[in-house]
Amino acid sequence: MDKSLKNNFSTETKSDMITTLNRKLDVSLLITRIGLGIVVAAHGAQKLFGWFGGYGYDGTVGFFTGVIGLPYLLAVGIILLESVGMIALVVGAFTRVLSSALILIMLGAIFTTHASNGFFMNWSGTQAGEGYEFHLLVLALSTVLTLNGAGAYSLDKLLFNKNRVKPNLA
Repeated sequence: MDKSLKNNFSTETKSDMITTLNRKLDVSLLITRIGLGIVVAAHGAQKLFGWFGGYGYDGTVGFFTGVIGLPYLLAVGIILLESVGMIALVVGAFTRVLSSALILIMLGAIFTTHASNGFFMNWSGTQAGEGYEFHLLVLALSTVLTLNGAGAYSLDKLLFNKNRVKPNLA
């Protein structure tokens, strides 16, 4: 390799590149947490409070336990995760636990309720119910957070001071 070209990739430059990559990852994780948390929290508010056209706590628990056949505590857990849990996710608290639980909830929603309605959401009102495209997006974003954690701009970082494995570009 040409010596002048090799010198362009000095240790300092590699360190700067790693710092830039880490900063971009941390900002990306922050954006992912905020976006996912707000959208799912709105669905949680439907289930918990009946906001935005939802059925509220009693109606949702009734559907989960009566129609789907879930145990009562699991139904309550889903409602709390999608509401209170998403507030914690937005601020980056217990990110891996919450996003992992969200993966399980979305898989359950797909297989118990939405798969039979096809892929697409029911925008026109012509399907029997909602499809599972929304759930796949939540699965994808939750997987990113489960694998990478909350990032530097989070309560997880403050509370646990965990350092994720940084890429070695040497």
